[in-house]
Amino acid sequence: MRLSTSAALLGAATVASANQKVLSDPIGTAKDAASSWQKPFAEFQDFLAGMTDEAKALWDEINLLVPNAFDKAPFLSSPKPHIRKPDSEWDYVVKGADVQGMWIESDEGTIHRKVGGKLDNYNLRAKSVDPSKLGIDDVKQYSGYLDDDEEDKHLFYWFFESRNDPENDPVVLWLNGGPGCSSLTGLFMELGPSSVNKKIKTINNPYSWNNNASVIFLDQPVNVGYSYSSSPVSNTVAAGKDVYALLTLFFEQFPEYTKQPFHIAGESYGGHYIPVFASEILSHKDRNINLQSVMIGNGLTDEYTQYAYYRPMACGEGGYPAVLDEGECKSMDNALPRCQSMIQSCYDSGSLWSCVPASIYCNNAFMGPYQRSGRNVYDIRGPCEDSSNLCYPDLGWISEYLNDKKVMEALGAEVESYESCNMDINRNFLFQGDWMQPFHRLVPSLLEEIPVLIYAGDADFICNWLGNQAWTEALEWPGQKDFNRADKEGLYIAGDDKHEYGMIKSSGNFTFLRIFQAGHMTPMDQPEASSDFFNRWLSGEWWA
Repeated sequence: MRLSTSAALLGAATVASANQKVLSDPIGTAKDAASSWQKPFAEFQDFLAGMTDEAKALWDEINLLVPNAFDKAPFLSSPKPHIRKPDSEWDYVVKGADVQGMWIESDEGTIHRKVGGKLDNYNLRAKSVDPSKLGIDDVKQYSGYLDDDEEDKHLFYWFFESRNDPENDPVVLWLNGGPGCSSLTGLFMELGPSSVNKKIKTINNPYSWNNNASVIFLDQPVNVGYSYSSSPVSNTVAAGKDVYALLTLFFEQFPEYTKQPFHIAGESYGGHYIPVFASEILSHKDRNINLQSVMIGNGLTDEYTQYAYYRPMACGEGGYPAVLDEGECKSMDNALPRCQSMIQSCYDSGSLWSCVPASIYCNNAFMGPYQRSGRNVYDIRGPCEDSSNLCYPDLGWISEYLNDKKVMEALGAEVESYESCNMDINRNFLFQGDWMQPFHRLVPSLLEEIPVLIYAGDADFICNWLGNQAWTEALEWPGQKDFNRADKEGLYIAGDDKHEYGMIKSSGNFTFLRIFQAGHMTPMDQPEASSDFFNRWLSGEWWA
């Protein structure tokens, strides 16, 4: 769904997350399951013993900044309780080995595999979801799992066909962030065909993104939402391999959606995911994924640049009143040089030992003061209303709905329970050094092939519009000068020249969009405006 500051500030992680449970493995014994996920901890401790004195001193200093931060951090998340349904209970089963074994002849007469990539360890299961059982939408729907039986990974997805013209409308993959938050929260809180109210009833969304596109909502990485695994994924690159396999097998099973343009959209930590996932797709010359563009909303993409804009946003320079006082703002100014130096070390080395301290130091220095103010980190306009649900009671309503046994049965969910965000996953990504990785460096290569949209609700603090605008202008690519010189234009609802809802700047394949009066979850706060720019983007209005 979005970046979780509570897990970023590791000392508060156990407060913000749901209570931990000792999970069992229905395939083996609980003892075997425990040993399988505790083994990396022993290896981590061995690695700590091999650090240089300088590195140890730095980690000791970080532990002083955030006491007890490392007590649980090295553990990988344990597997969710689940019962796997036999293949006979699914309407469709696609074997990756069969797809990998498909060969075709090119126009030049050469023989090559139909699709590239390692697929033999993956399978896809799907079922037709009866729209009348859930009432979410009356369009054709599929749900199911991508299985990696070799690694015991199982990713859940839910597909909604376009309400308009599914034979020609584009297909979009939607990803929430976290890392560790379910994309089903995006479905029900932001852009899907229905929302869930406090009475745990579904309400139709007239501005759903499937008005003019078919949309896939994916619970990834594993152990998020309805997904599960005994082999957790703790970095973005590994997650990208799973997403490529999912899409390849999905389009193989449902070729009627293959010829349509395909796009990836997401928010928050999607600023990490999407450049990597798109690069993984484009790396395969032979593919059945017709990728045409990517869209990143309020993303975390270039930390070196973006962290410099936490102080301006919190101190009254982002278009909203200051949240912090002069002393706190000065403290953030003083912390920036070291924070950026640590991030640069991470960028240069890619080392866990550089990247993890950078994450903890910078998050403590820049997110900590804001969080202590009691304000909503996802919307600077108000307080955090429900700390148990990352400031939004809607998350609790959605979880209650998705834990309804009738809903789980209709979707084929195999886990014991659903949770909106898995803080173990969030912590694991941080302790793999993934948080500060310079994935923005992949964007120039993407721009050579496909358009890229960066949009930002301007009331968000944690991935604020100032930082997103700044990194798009700092990005080094052949079109940088033209992009930076491009005029900013007002953005209006199509056919309504009186309703200005944002500012847009576009040049070549790169577009930046600021959305007025929207927080971290832009489609939730500005549904009509979000539907407008989404449809116009898919139509190619701002592409080169």
